[in-house]
Amino acid sequence: MKVNLKITLTALTLTLALTSCKDKAKKAETSEVEQIVETKTENTSYNVDVDASSIAWKGFKPTGSHSGSIKIKSGSLGANGAAIASGAFVIDMNSITVLDIPAEEEGNAKLSGHLKAEDFFNVAAHPTSNFEITGVTEAEGKTMLSGNLTLKGTKNNITFPVSVTKNDGTITLTSEAFTIDRSKWNVKYGSKSFFDNLGDKFINDDIELKVTVVAKKA
Repeated sequence: MKVNLKITLTALTLTLALTSCKDKAKKAETSEVEQIVETKTENTSYNVDVDASSIAWKGFKPTGSHSGSIKIKSGSLGANGAAIASGAFVIDMNSITVLDIPAEEEGNAKLSGHLKAEDFFNVAAHPTSNFEITGVTEAEGKTMLSGNLTLKGTKNNITFPVSVTKNDGTITLTSEAFTIDRSKWNVKYGSKSFFDNLGDKFINDDIELKVTVVAKKA
């Protein structure tokens, strides 16, 4: 009976892990830092509306996932018509919020506090992250945005699909959901990339992100 129970629990854990993996979005292409290319055309400047902009996140572990949001602290975009040509924004790491656990429950504060702690994003030492656009290309009918992401003092270039809409004096840039490998930014807690013998206590290296940036003409 005990053996059957153990087998059942193991199968359930594996099923949940596989389900979580299937739910993840496509991984962003990650490469070495790229130089920011100065555009030759005259671009219109837009200031990021921080109240209307945000980054949704989702993290995975064998037994499920957690999700939340992060605020954008400041930023700007340069556009030629409705085409993004340049830009940069600052991410407020102190604003990490957990949304899948009710705010009044102890687990909410515990998880958000852990994400901000030294062994995860170390927000005390790195209160902001940065993203600088390095290029925009077209691939397979999609607009692909590339930029240098600085997270926890480490910088890598990532590329992910976005859509851009322009309405009067406002530009909205919305990404598809994509994942980044946190180990490439030295976010080590619970990562199999850094630690052995974690068993089913590991946290997946992939973090899913969905970026929404609303910017108004300067």
